[in-house]
Amino acid sequence: MPEIKEKLHQLCMDYVEKRIASAEDAMKAARESANDDTKSSAGDKYETGREMMQQEIDRNRKQLEESQKLKLILNQINPSKENSVVQNGSLVSTNLGKFYISISCGQIQVDNCNYFAVSAASPIGLKLMKQQQGHEFDFNGKQLRIEKIE
Repeated sequence: MPEIKEKLHQLCMDYVEKRIASAEDAMKAARESANDDTKSSAGDKYETGREMMQQEIDRNRKQLEESQKLKLILNQINPSKENSVVQNGSLVSTNLGKFYISISCGQIQVDNCNYFAVSAASPIGLKLMKQQQGHEFDFNGKQLRIEKIE
């Protein structure tokens, strides 16, 4: 099933690329808005508007940095690599669902099957990491069993 992992990897990459583009667009729009703001007779109003735009730019810069970190994580994953122990890039099938260990971007559907893209640092990711097929554990009051690792 390496093709499933490659599809999941690409969908995660698309998710991150959209986040990066969105943050860059929002920063550009905020800069343009701040530059277009002409100084009115009410100086305080002008300064308040510029400060709000700066806060918007800072917020989007932070989002951009976080998205770039996610992209770095994805770039370090080889989706065609098979794993016998859960690690970044693993596709883990459990009795309660399938998890792609990469970045947290929620539920993804591929070929009419649902997968959950989760970070290794997420609560479920931490429970799965470094485990082998057959491992059982409790998660939020539910018993999970690793059935397959790809």
